[in-house]
Amino acid sequence: MSKLPKLGIMGSGSGSNCQSIYDAIQSGELQAEIAVVMSDNPDAYILERAKAWGVPVEVINCDGFKTKFPEECQAAVGARMKEYGVDLICLAGFMRLVKQPLLNAYPDRILNIHPSLLPNFPGLHAWAQAVEAKALESGCTVHYVDAGMDTGPILGQAVVPVLPDDTAESLHARIQVQEHLLYPAIIKKVLNELV
Repeated sequence: MSKLPKLGIMGSGSGSNCQSIYDAIQSGELQAEIAVVMSDNPDAYILERAKAWGVPVEVINCDGFKTKFPEECQAAVGARMKEYGVDLICLAGFMRLVKQPLLNAYPDRILNIHPSLLPNFPGLHAWAQAVEAKALESGCTVHYVDAGMDTGPILGQAVVPVLPDDTAESLHARIQVQEHLLYPAIIKKVLNELV
């Protein structure tokens, strides 16, 4: 690709993984640009981060559904991503299940980062699940998104030991440190393979 590949980032919360992607771009570690940041939560801090960088932001209209991601909304997101020229979609704390038609619009071009060593502890609050299960280790996983919940092909993982005195919060904080290293590195690898 002669031009920089364009990333579309989708998140629902504070956007710390989005920040790590932006920082990797700014440092020159990741050769890409963030074309747009979208959120299903109009109050999400991820949108404030993007605005501060001068990156376009959009709020995803989910027709009033709290957790569902209606097909027509996914089709609209896919169309908008195409309008921005997005090459790769990166989910960064996006809390809705992506299915068709967004997967059809971006086949093998949607990544997610999940705070566990998949296939262990899919779904919400994976760090709390790890502590409750008395797991010896946890971590994070970057994977391609498919129609299941955290079931797509795994691209990379980072291991974090679960300490005897860990709380869900302390484990989550240590997992996030690894997320912020792993996600930009895997995005770089995937983009290199798209060339």
